[in-house]
Amino acid sequence: MEHGPNASGEPPRVVVLQGDVPPPAMAAAERLAHIDYVRKPQLAGALRGCDALFMWDFWSDALAAAWPREGGPRWVHIASAGVDRLLFPDLVEGNTIVTNSRGVFDEPIAEYVLGLVLAFAKDLHTTVRLQGERRWRHRETERITGARALVAGTGPIGRAIARRLTAAGLRVEGAGRTARDRDPDFGVVHPMERLHDALAEADYVVLAAPLTPGTRNMIDAAALARMRPSARLINVGRGPLVAEDDLVEALRAGAIAGAALDVFVDEPLAPSSPLWAMPGVIVSPHMSGDAAGWREELVRLFTDNLDRFAHGRELRNVVDKRLGYVRPDADGAPIPYAGQRR
Repeated sequence: MEHGPNASGEPPRVVVLQGDVPPPAMAAAERLAHIDYVRKPQLAGALRGCDALFMWDFWSDALAAAWPREGGPRWVHIASAGVDRLLFPDLVEGNTIVTNSRGVFDEPIAEYVLGLVLAFAKDLHTTVRLQGERRWRHRETERITGARALVAGTGPIGRAIARRLTAAGLRVEGAGRTARDRDPDFGVVHPMERLHDALAEADYVVLAAPLTPGTRNMIDAAALARMRPSARLINVGRGPLVAEDDLVEALRAGAIAGAALDVFVDEPLAPSSPLWAMPGVIVSPHMSGDAAGWREELVRLFTDNLDRFAHGRELRNVVDKRLGYVRPDADGAPIPYAGQRR
């Protein structure tokens, strides 16, 4: 089907909420729709009567306050895999379809996690620190072959992590909503209600779960107490998956050996946080999925979905608003654009 306006002769009106860096390579999207680029102060006015919203500024919490009582967009797409910032009651209860950017970040995050596992096993963060201090200190390192990894979160990102770690020689299991044996990527998937039992067997615990009421603070003092003293925690999911104060106490007490944190409850991480200076901690600024070209890939995914929206075809990555993520067994239904404002 050709790009451009549908049979009504009028292309959809799309609002793009910009951040500090505008979306690149939007020419193809601009051929499909009337696009208004706005910032937070203009959002409420722009939403009235629009057909769709592209949340390019996926960090923004502005949408809930700006959401119109009636006449809002029928489709919202966010330039991230996580949708927790979108799931306010009016949007969840309404008919607006939400899609995310699932698939863009899977392999980059998996590579990043493998790098963190190797950094811990080979003590690379200490090597860099000692080099900066011009200190020559020989150490022995660890093998990763045969080490056990538990990946909490069995969606596409978690599965990419599992495949990458398995290829590197680790023994990987998962933790998710549904228990199963003989999983193609994890072998065994433990139910989340048995997470604490699974933690006790892991050398590396990797968090790749979405943020939902059921996963918030999933790693708290009780969970950390079940981990091995030699274990490391890696969080590439969402900051609030971890009770940060409990983690700091566990690290200080030597309850676990270390943590690599790419996400935090409050971002950027405050300079006063003790996590910056703890010797067994690697801090990175929410960059695990941001490999070169990621912005262009996000725009390509949005443009593909915009083409589908404009021509009444199924959208990719339709989020189950009750669950807070894309169901693994289906995408979405067609949302035909009829050239009419609500």
